[in-house]
Amino acid sequence: MLIVDTGPLVAAADRADKDHAACRELLEGDEGPLVTTAMVIAEAAYLIDRQLGAKAEAALYASIIQGQLEVADLGVADWERIQDLVSTYADLRLGGWARNKYKRLRGHKRRSWAWLKRCRESLPQLFAHWDFCFEERRTRGAV
Repeated sequence: MLIVDTGPLVAAADRADKDHAACRELLEGDEGPLVTTAMVIAEAAYLIDRQLGAKAEAALYASIIQGQLEVADLGVADWERIQDLVSTYADLRLGGWARNKYKRLRGHKRRSWAWLKRCRESLPQLFAHWDFCFEERRTRGAV
């Protein structure tokens, strides 16, 4: 089984992509099954249509119909894990912003994450997503 993300699907479809040959060889040479999710298909279809047009997008759907690419169903446990990952990495962009904004944080990922954690603890209402992403973690398991 090979789990396929958006990048290789788009690169395999686009001959102008620098990784086209490698991705096409990987996908066509794998014994399979090639497995992905509906979210990856939606993203890849959008990018392929935008870059290459409707005919190339239709070829993506043909690979699903013909059984070359399997679209896995996501269960509740999968969605819970997705939610957990989104919450865990909610500050990823803020960390990059902080490293660009403050000289003392430049080149220091861990230091920027620690700074954001201190900000979140002392000013929990500073960013709206903190309430959504981190409030649940503070109360998880408490009954």
